[in-house]
Amino acid sequence: MKKLLMASVATVVGMGLSTAAMADIVIATAGPMTGQYASFGQQMKAGAEQAVEDINAAGGINGEKLVLEVGDDACDPKQAVAVANQFVGKGVVFVAGHFCSGSSIPASQVYSEEGIIQISPASTNPKFTDERPGPGVFRTCGRDDQQGQVAGAFLAKNFGDKKIAIIHDKSAYGKGLADETKKYMNEAGKQETLYEAYTAGEKDYTALVTKLKSEGINVLYVGGYHSEAGLIKRQMAEQGMDTILVSGDALVTDEYWSITGDAGAGTLMTFSPDPRKNPDAAPVVKALEAAGRTAEGYSLYTYAAIQAWADSVKAAGSTDFDAVIEKLNDGEFTTVLGQLSFDDKGDVTLPGYVFYEWKDGKYDYLN
Repeated sequence: MKKLLMASVATVVGMGLSTAAMADIVIATAGPMTGQYASFGQQMKAGAEQAVEDINAAGGINGEKLVLEVGDDACDPKQAVAVANQFVGKGVVFVAGHFCSGSSIPASQVYSEEGIIQISPASTNPKFTDERPGPGVFRTCGRDDQQGQVAGAFLAKNFGDKKIAIIHDKSAYGKGLADETKKYMNEAGKQETLYEAYTAGEKDYTALVTKLKSEGINVLYVGGYHSEAGLIKRQMAEQGMDTILVSGDALVTDEYWSITGDAGAGTLMTFSPDPRKNPDAAPVVKALEAAGRTAEGYSLYTYAAIQAWADSVKAAGSTDFDAVIEKLNDGEFTTVLGQLSFDDKGDVTLPGYVFYEWKDGKYDYLN
């Protein structure tokens, strides 16, 4: 189903004047634009807006301009499906989204049925591509099994003589990441002292923290998002615990430090190599900052998703679903993340995960 939205010829009533129709290609980004994970939605929105502006300023794609739709799924699966269906009605041909794996996976069913290409910049659950419902599903980020392998090996190597607890928020992302980390840590010969779930969205984790303290936990691995991880870290500090918190890529937002304050110092997390340090990304980072937009976290991953799709459309000479997929599968793309391509599952071929440390309100590579 072709989803190329054509602006109709407008006639000015009473004046006998008309303007020539201009063709627009409608694309979208979707994620948590509101709610407790809204900082990630804003990262995606920033990257998408900048990419659309830059592409249009360079003449558009095949002579046509891009128009951006923004969808708010609040990281809720049902809302994500509703957003996906709204995009269908608006003639969207491509979606750079969603953020949460629990949203991307059900939304991908809609996109596949409707012939819309989806490239997620952030959904890391393996099922997103392992069980993709069609050939138009891709991602520019890594996978939880890759991230968990790095984290699990790191925990076993560096904290083999410490008591480690692993907790998760029961989400597709959080539980998936915790389970993969546990799996690889166990394979490396280290067993956790405690493994359990917590409820996302709460403000008081005193009972959990008290249990961690009574068990003498030295290192806490959190499969979940920055909002809860930040509260848990702060509340551990309030109980006099110097436990090291370790987590994944959902801590790549300045809001983590806003929650923890100085208690967040020493927090460790896995994330892909920081694209802001890529020399090829410098002009885009500068443009984002000049426009008052964030370049952190998943901003550049969203930008890169749009770059790869746009290059494929140019190569295909149209937005035809099958033609663009062929170019995505066969192409190698120069992006703000560096040179990338996609494998036969739709996963990106980029360098893997590395460790970062939070200190002085910022995160940087672990020395």
